Amino acid sequence: MNDEEITTLLSMFLLACAKKNLAMCSFRLFVGKKPENLSTIATKKDLETAVTDKYGVKYSKDGRKLLNCPMELSGSYAIKEGTKVICNSAFCGSRLSNIVIPDSVTCIGDSAFMYTLLSSIEIPDSVTCISDSAFELSDLSSIEIPDSVIGIGDRAFQHCDLLTSVIIPNSVVSIGIGAFSDCRSLTNVEIPNGVTSIGDFAFLNCVSLSSITIANSVKHIGEFAFNGCDSLFPSIKENIISRFGKEVFWADVIY
Repeated sequence: MNDEEITTLLSMFLLACAKKNLAMCSFRLFVGKKPENLSTIATKKDLETAVTDKYGVKYSKDGRKLLNCPMELSGSYAIKEGTKVICNSAFCGSRLSNIVIPDSVTCIGDSAFMYTLLSSIEIPDSVTCISDSAFELSDLSSIEIPDSVIGIGDRAFQHCDLLTSVIIPNSVVSIGIGAFSDCRSLTNVEIPNGVTSIGDFAFLNCVSLSSITIANSVKHIGEFAFNGCDSLFPSIKENIISRFGKEVFWADVIY
């Protein structure tokens, strides 16, 4: 075998090795891009292997899920960096007056802050979902929803009696059933471009609501969405009825 043939064979061998390594690299990159799908449920396994911090707050073993907080904990608490999910009912009934959420958190679970003493909270722009009843019956007086959130869950802020103002960004596509129902101190709401659907009972019994602006992007408003909003200016009420029908104001309903 002459030098030219040896050189050719060596080149073919090196090329084959390079292709194999490139294929393996591409495979690893593909696998590495698999999206996270962390449940907001604190499973039995999560709780059995939980890591408890010095305040008694439990996290999953990998630190990505905050599982629950002892109800007797009061004052302020900062959630650990690296936490991805605040699990269902994690702070429900908590006496904490201040909670700091790190920008690693992407989802707030069902009833996560339900029935708490929180008067305000800063939601970081890493959060994409505010789940059902997340802040129901809390003491929030105002809330600014970041422009990373795409959906506001059913009853997310229901019965927040002290809530006077809410800022909804144009990233939000849907407002859930009863999302702001019985927020009796809420006076003004602006529904921005981006929102396409407002659920049944969404602003039911918001008795102080006098002004609401609804963008043209909204295509559907559910039944009784504004029932009991007795302070709405007549011209605003007439405009809403002309666009979405009288069903959004139907009275005599128990919810």
